[in-house]
Amino acid sequence: MNKSGEVLESSTREVMAECRDKDSIPPLGSLVKIETTPVILAVVYNVFTYCIEPNRRPTAYGLSIEELEEEQPQIFELLKTAFQAVIVGFYQDGVYHQFSPPLPPSLHSFVYPCSEEELKSFTEGKDFLRMIMNLNRGQSDEIIISFVRQAWTAYKRDKLFLIDMGKELSILFKDDYDRLRSIMRRIMK
Repeated sequence: MNKSGEVLESSTREVMAECRDKDSIPPLGSLVKIETTPVILAVVYNVFTYCIEPNRRPTAYGLSIEELEEEQPQIFELLKTAFQAVIVGFYQDGVYHQFSPPLPPSLHSFVYPCSEEELKSFTEGKDFLRMIMNLNRGQSDEIIISFVRQAWTAYKRDKLFLIDMGKELSILFKDDYDRLRSIMRRIMK
């Protein structure tokens, strides 16, 4: 299984991991696992690229990526891609727990994408949704939408899964019908 990244910042609430290559970048809303004891599960809420030299800023060259790779290959050595993920639970002794782990993952632990089977097993419970909803990042709706769409695909677009998610989201958004309706409409597109 290909690594998605390596943990560089860690807490019991979230992690930041650096990707080693562009083919391993996890998509927004994807469920990833951090190989520690216990195995920690997190949902990607932000993906970003940055320059590793603090006094240098990327500059527009007006060239395609291919032209830049040929004419200015050193540029790509200065750029790194990383992602942040909110911790939504952990797996221990054959059981998925949907609450914060007792300790944060170790720095330099590897992060891997979860398989469809792991995603399906994890989403049998729905308590993790509140952890995503409570993100103070201004885009919890987008993360919920991305996550549920990916899980729904793992369930082969089973309507019963979507109904269960809709019921849970209706409890979480009970005072905001318009928001719930917008989320459900975008999940089903």
